[in-house]
Order: sequence, then C-alpha cells, then structure tokens
Amino acid sequence: MQLLLLHSDFIEYEALKKTPVAEDVPEGQKKGRLEEVLAVFMAVEKVDEKDPGGAAEEAAKAIVDVCGKVKAGSIMLYPYAHLSPSLSKPDVAVSVMKDVEKRLKDRGYTVMRAPFGYYKSFNIRCKGHPLAELSRRIVPGKEEEEGESEALKAERRLKSKWYVLDTDGSLVEAEKFNFKEHPSLRIFYEYETRGTRVSEEEPAHVRLMQAMELVDYEPGSDSGNFRWYPKGSLIKRLLEAHVNSILAGYGAMQVETPIMYDFHHPALSRYLHRFPARQYTIRSDDREYFLRFSACFGQYLMKHDMTISYRSLPLRLYELTHYSFRREQSGELSGLKRLRAFTMPDMHTLCRDMEQARAEFIEQFRLSMRWMKDIEVGYDVAIRVVKDFYEENRGFVEELAGLIGRPVLIEMWEERFFYFVMKFEFSVNDTLKKSSTLSTVQIDVENTERFDISYVDENGEKRHPLMLHASISGSIDRNLYAILEHQAMEAKKGSKPMLPVWLSPTQVRLIPVSEEHIKHCQRLAERFEEARIRADVDDENETVAKKIRGAEKEWIPYIVVVGEKEAGSGRLTVRIRSEGGAQQSLTTEELIGRIREEVSGRPYLPLPLDRMLSKRPRFR
Repeated sequence: MQLLLLHSDFIEYEALKKTPVAEDVPEGQKKGRLEEVLAVFMAVEKVDEKDPGGAAEEAAKAIVDVCGKVKAGSIMLYPYAHLSPSLSKPDVAVSVMKDVEKRLKDRGYTVMRAPFGYYKSFNIRCKGHPLAELSRRIVPGKEEEEGESEALKAERRLKSKWYVLDTDGSLVEAEKFNFKEHPSLRIFYEYETRGTRVSEEEPAHVRLMQAMELVDYEPGSDSGNFRWYPKGSLIKRLLEAHVNSILAGYGAMQVETPIMYDFHHPALSRYLHRFPARQYTIRSDDREYFLRFSACFGQYLMKHDMTISYRSLPLRLYELTHYSFRREQSGELSGLKRLRAFTMPDMHTLCRDMEQARAEFIEQFRLSMRWMKDIEVGYDVAIRVVKDFYEENRGFVEELAGLIGRPVLIEMWEERFFYFVMKFEFSVNDTLKKSSTLSTVQIDVENTERFDISYVDENGEKRHPLMLHASISGSIDRNLYAILEHQAMEAKKGSKPMLPVWLSPTQVRLIPVSEEHIKHCQRLAERFEEARIRADVDDENETVAKKIRGAEKEWIPYIVVVGEKEAGSGRLTVRIRSEGGAQQSLTTEELIGRIREEVSGRPYLPLPLDRMLSKRPRFR
C-alpha cells in the first residue's frame, strides 16, 4: 500500500461520476469536508492481497504515527490510484480501506472516507510545515519477516520471575514489595511487566527539542532518523567526547569498523539469531548485507584475527558507532527514545575467567554511575540474570546493589536463552510513565567460542576468554531524551528546567541595556571564551524584559544584564537558573570560577552559533 499524508487546514471533495468499479455509497458520503485534518491519499496494491488485515493494521499504525507528530485528530481517507502501478483488485481495495477506517475510529479518531471508484473533485490546503507532506510504503508482515532474529521471537515467549533486592539483602517477590517509598521503581516495574512500547501520545522531549531548536524530524528520510541543529549537535558531540574520554581513561582502545556485514557469513548469521533486534537489509553485487545494530560484529572479527596473551587481559576494545541501525516497528518509534539510526558507544572486554569478569563488571558499573551523575538524571537499576548464575553469585549481585544504596529490580530467568548469563541496566522514566535503558553491561559466555576469539595462557595453551558487552552511557541520542524528559518532570514539580551547565549550548547570556552597552558585552563575551565558557550577546532590538524571557525559554544557566552600573563597577548582577532565578552580585572572574568548577572534568566545545543573536538564522 502506498500512502501520501498531507497535514492540511482543510480538505473537501465531491463525487461526480461513477466508474465501472465504483462502490455503492449513500448520497451523504458523496460529499464531505474536514478541517485541521490529516489527508491520507491511499493506493492498495497487489501485495496487500496476501494479508489484507495485516496491511490495514500497518497502515493504521503508520497513520496514527503521523497524526501524533503533527497533532491531527481528524483523518480523511482518499482512494488515489495514481500512487501505484500495481493496484489490487477493486473489491480488496474497498475492503482494506473500510478496515483502515474502522481501526482508526476504534483508536478514537474522527475519520471520513471518500468513496472508491468515482471521478471526484477536491480542494485541499496543505499547511506547509516540515512534516506536512509525508509518504509511507506499507508491506504487510514485512516488519515481522524482514531481519527478525530467533532471539527476538524468543524474547516474546521468554518467561521470567520478578523480585526486588532490598538494601538489607532480602529478595522479595516484586508483587509483594512495598513500593510506597520508591515510586520511580514502581513505574519501572509496572512498565517492564505490563507496559507497552507503543506511545499513544507524543512524549514531552519532542516538543522541547523542537522548541529549543536542538533536534527535529527529517521528513526526507525513514522514520526514526533525525536532523540535529547546531545546538543539538553541540550537545551530542559533548556527550560523545565525554564518553570517549571516560573510556580512554579506563584503558579502552578505540577502533572503527564497517557499518554493514554479510548476512551469510557463517559466524555472523548464527549470532544474528542470538540477538534480539530487527535489521535493515541491503543488496550489493548479488549479495545480501545487513546494517549493524551494534559494534559487536566488527569487534568480534577484529578480535578473531588478533594475537592475545594472558598478559593483555582484561582487554578492552571500544567504538563509538556512527551509526547503528535497528528497524524498530513504526508504532514503537518515539522521538529520541527509540530510533532506527543512532549513535552507540560500544565496548567489549575480554576477561580471563569469571573472577576477572566480575571485577570488570563492578568497575564498569561504577563508570556507569559516574555517567548518570554527570548527565544529572535520576535512574533505577535492573539486574537480569539466569537463576543458576544468581544462586552461585548472590554475593556479587548484592555488592552491586550495595553500590547503588537503594532497592534494585531483579528479573530472573529459569534458563539461559541468550548469549549472556547476567546484565544490569540503568533505566530512566519519562513523562508518559514509560522506561528506557541507558547504561548496560552483559556477561557473555558464548561468543568468544563462536567467533574463535582466544588468548594464550601461561602454559602456551589456547583458551577462550569470557567477554563483557558494555555501553557506559547507552545511546547518545537517548541521553538527550532522558535529560529533557527528566527536566520536563522537574518542571511539573515547580523547578526551573535546565540542561547540565556543561551541556548548555549557551552558558552565559549577556543582555545590554541599550545599544551603547553592546561593545562592553562583547568584551565580556571574549573574556568568557578565553576561559572556555560559551557566552553570547543578545543584541536584538527588543526590551530587556523580553530578552530575559527569551533567555529563560532557552534554559540559559546564567543571565547577565549589562548597563552603566555594571560597566562602571566591574561587578555583574547574575540571574542564576539553578537557584530559581535568584540574583547575585559577582565579578567576572568570580562567575568564571563558579562555572569552571561546575564543568570541571567535562569536555568543552565553543559556541555552535554566532556570538551575536541578531546574526543567527532560525531553523524552524
């Protein structure tokens, strides 16, 4: 099925003349008009005849997805044969369109369907914003069939039991645990056991990332791919630089590997079915390839070719993937939370034995705690473990929980289906009470043997090590989702939302009282830049009050209004966002010292836009 989706002020039609394949409709359906509408021009194709119900459901999901993006509550379904050279039989087309209509109405939408098989006149006024004109190709069953691993199918069947490991070491069945003092953990548990990945409404971070000109949808690409504006790109690059620095300090060797691999490579094809993900597939020179969904493949093949001594263990290889790809189902795509193309820091550590693996696991757990502290986001912890491994390593699990100092969610599997025996996840909740994983580490007991990755021990014997899979930060894109969602929740509690100072595109906004104070603001900005602090000057022709409101909307951490008093005294009246907008008198050097202390140990990049606001373009 082919869909052309136009977000419109209105669409109206009138059926004028029947064709030989026209459906019978009452007179009232031969004319119609909807306003503030998503107009969906549809062509049902031959391929849809194999599974008409599946085609209707996938089309309904795609339409709902776009309605969520453009905030449309009314839908006009309009048959439009010109979208495809391979049309279905007319009776199938009518049946599918009626089915789509019903599914959308069942979801609560106002739906009108123009009749099939008539010559019709129509008027439409498209809104003309970046998401106003979209197209979708629906192939029934494609998401289930293409690139779906055996592990993904097994994940839906897998049975597990849920517990909470309390701070006193007691293991309590989750349903019997008192979550009263741990509401965030309750949300996480309920999402894991009863939630759905499909979002019926747009999460808060999407509005924020667009309003702040950080990130936006890219209608010219596949769903789940985004454009990053300069300020958003700065945040992304700072996050990348920070995780690179942390892992370099930890002793990881950074590498780079291809983004596509042979589907029929003997070792890779077996691994694909042990990993729960959907892949993009492409063809080249009559061979089939898949786009990587992690850095595992390239690092495995690299390690296979390496000569490794026991003296080199633990051995850590690391890649920051630009990009990884997962063909998530369209209904599960949700802003920066769940994408189809993303940036993922991916480290694999070879360990001599389980003792060394446990020691590395704990260190990587600590690194992940440091990361979460640096991005200033609250989180809950889940440990997912095979029952036998838990019983043999209970003290190890309790040590991890002790580092956190609060109850931890435990998912326990009766048997091992995946390649790992245990992993932890740091999970964040959002404004829709859905949860997402950031930091995670797994203990892999399979893949070094599968890929013949080995080291030579003290006796010259070849041995297969254990391997840890780690993403200390999780997806870089998802980190911005987590930060914005966390701040949206803080705003609901009455706090002023703000980015961590080290991630704020502008750290100091200088506001001249009048035009004659602009040069002094420029000199101050130069001094801040010398101190590696991002400062800009609002030289727009607006009132001071409006400039302050503009800086507040951008979540600027420090706002300084500069007039005669400030220019003459050398002291600045600084509006401090983290203190609720309280004002404090500081010298320039005192403010520099305060900010330098706040960003200590974090990377720096210069302003992503012109220093003078009057010279900046608008991106949306």
